[in-house]
Amino acid sequence: MNTSPPPESASNPRDNPCYGYDLQIAALNVQADDGSSYLLPYAQFLYAEMAANAALESQSDAPPEKLLLCFASAKVTLLGSGLSAIGRLVQRYELKFVKSADRRFAGALKTHIASVAIAFTKETP
Repeated sequence: MNTSPPPESASNPRDNPCYGYDLQIAALNVQADDGSSYLLPYAQFLYAEMAANAALESQSDAPPEKLLLCFASAKVTLLGSGLSAIGRLVQRYELKFVKSADRRFAGALKTHIASVAIAFTKETP
């Protein structure tokens, strides 16, 4: 019995290695670049901010876009290209997971996430 996953296709957005989506999701699975994985409930989602990546001014090969996802207890920073697709999925609470993919995939993917970082906000006593 073959248990290996089917090959991924860059032409089908459902096969993008950087993100997945589902219509019935209660939490976002964030797979950070340090290897850690976190579940952030959409009930705690506050806002998202899309901007150009400021690192482009000093590094010409830096990812062009930055998407900041703010939750009550954490801020998730995504760097990449085509991140508006991620923003639309978050807007509908349909984004299932996010993770970075090797730079070699960037040319073949409409949406490429080069980096995922998470910072937890400190609780106030």
